[in-house]
Amino acid sequence: MIPKIIHYCWFGGNPLPELAQRCIASWRKFLPDYEIKEWNEDNFDVNIIPYTAEAYRQKKYAFVSDYARFWIMYKYGGIYFDTDVEVIRSMDDMIAQGNFMGFEQDPDGENTPGRYAPRYCFAVALGLGFGLSKEHPFMQRMMDYYSGLEFDISHLTPWSKTIVAHTTEVLVTEGLQNTKGIQRVGDIFVYPHEYFAPINVITGKLNVTANSYTIHWYMGSWDNKKDNVDHNFKTLKIKLRNILPEWFFLLNNRIKRRKYRIR
Repeated sequence: MIPKIIHYCWFGGNPLPELAQRCIASWRKFLPDYEIKEWNEDNFDVNIIPYTAEAYRQKKYAFVSDYARFWIMYKYGGIYFDTDVEVIRSMDDMIAQGNFMGFEQDPDGENTPGRYAPRYCFAVALGLGFGLSKEHPFMQRMMDYYSGLEFDISHLTPWSKTIVAHTTEVLVTEGLQNTKGIQRVGDIFVYPHEYFAPINVITGKLNVTANSYTIHWYMGSWDNKKDNVDHNFKTLKIKLRNILPEWFFLLNNRIKRRKYRIR
């Protein structure tokens, strides 16, 4: 059973941007019976493992939250959202089905390289929102996995492996397959991207369907000085992607892959 608590992380001490405040308001609207808990330096030990300690020292707070969500969800269970996730309708029916996660990029049944998990043609992103029972073994598995990682800021590039790639790779070892539709991995339901991520990660186009519960706006920023610039730039990109043809962005994505030698 998923406890009635929603967790989010906000490290660094900066004020929550307007987008985050709007998204949190949507959680209250559509999940009114849930406690909402912010996690930050005051209630989470950023030195819990070397990875988070170094990420925090380098002020790369999003990487701190990567591990923090595992620890938080293992200890308390509930639902986790990134602060740029807007809930657009009641999630009660989905939550009643049990533990859940969502694809950011759906399986295609072929072998097309994924954007965020290059070894696979699909990607599961926990930041979209996921719900688990307390002390779920998958969270322990991810904590163990991250305990063996080293955070090295000098090796970060736009194509560095992120939490999305790490999570997807571990889920594959648990039974996640290159199969379209809703999958069940152990006792976790993994839903297609339209449920939690109706913005296409390649083209940037928004396509809300009857199955959509949330929208991940991809505008979160941990640097308050950059927040307005990032927000405006990403908003412009989304608007352009809803006007320009899809092939333009597919070509741009292919050029980026060649630049960073992703195969």
